[in-house]
Amino acid sequence: MEIDGLRVREIDVEGAGRLATRNLAPGVQVYGEKLAVMDGIEYREWDPFRSKLAGAIIKKLDAPLPASGDKVLYLGASTGTTTSHISDIVEEEGMIFGVEVSPRVAREFMDRVVAHRANVIPILEDARFPDRYVSFFGKADLIYCDIAQPDQTEIAIRNCRAHLRNGGGLFHVVKARSIDVSQDPATIFGEEVAKLKTEGLNVRHMVNLEPFDKDHALIYATSA
Repeated sequence: MEIDGLRVREIDVEGAGRLATRNLAPGVQVYGEKLAVMDGIEYREWDPFRSKLAGAIIKKLDAPLPASGDKVLYLGASTGTTTSHISDIVEEEGMIFGVEVSPRVAREFMDRVVAHRANVIPILEDARFPDRYVSFFGKADLIYCDIAQPDQTEIAIRNCRAHLRNGGGLFHVVKARSIDVSQDPATIFGEEVAKLKTEGLNVRHMVNLEPFDKDHALIYATSA
């Protein structure tokens, strides 16, 4: 994944280069990340130990950045760390629909992210049932799935069927230990890739997220 030098770039944090996104909400931090001004623009450090997408970029995931203006369906928004950086990347013209099942976590998501970003819409729902939020939006350009459930890939597939446009992309985080603690993670990654291919998705690339996240991988796939 190529960083574009404007929406996503490296910044200097205490003498070291760090991945960062242009801050759509200047002055506002989401998870205690460093802020820095470069060429008159404020950027937020994008911590790969807190965001799996940042880790995947550093691990050289071969996938395009979300485009400015993209419509993104985010499954498992949690408290909004990665959601907020995708919000920066799609800019004011884009929209993110963040699905989160826990009311407590959703409240934190709203306080940390939604309150400061007009392009993030929270959906308090269970991602296993994509028909429940079909009325919120049209087809998505990108689906990001980060759900710690044994059927996480099936959840991603159901949402792609319901909500992903033709030619759209899927970033799917595979959490091997949430699927089977007894199997080798590499075997599980291969099995989950096979499920996506069986569904007709074109699996373009996969990266192992170590050392940022143990027994995790991120898969990039596209619809037909």
